[in-house]
Amino acid sequence: MTKAEIVSNISNELGLEKNDTQRVVETFMEEVKKALTSGENVYLRGFGSFIIKTRAEKTGRNISKNKAIIIPAHNIPAFKPSKTFVEDVKKNVKVD
Repeated sequence: MTKAEIVSNISNELGLEKNDTQRVVETFMEEVKKALTSGENVYLRGFGSFIIKTRAEKTGRNISKNKAIIIPAHNIPAFKPSKTFVEDVKKNVKVD
């Protein structure tokens, strides 16, 4: 599903203009990004959490030069779904 499809579905369900719905969706995403880039986690009860995970320093390999390189510790954004969300997916989505 794309952002355009999400906007369209919300717009149809709530009877709102697509432009207004798109502004709300994009503003929501910007607020999540702002919170994460400032070091805050975002918790949405019943849906999940947008969190910052810290990756430890590790040794990697540059295949083209066949050299070991050090990958420094860094933070990455991640999403952790709520337990009810996970259970709904397990119950409703068939394994291929």
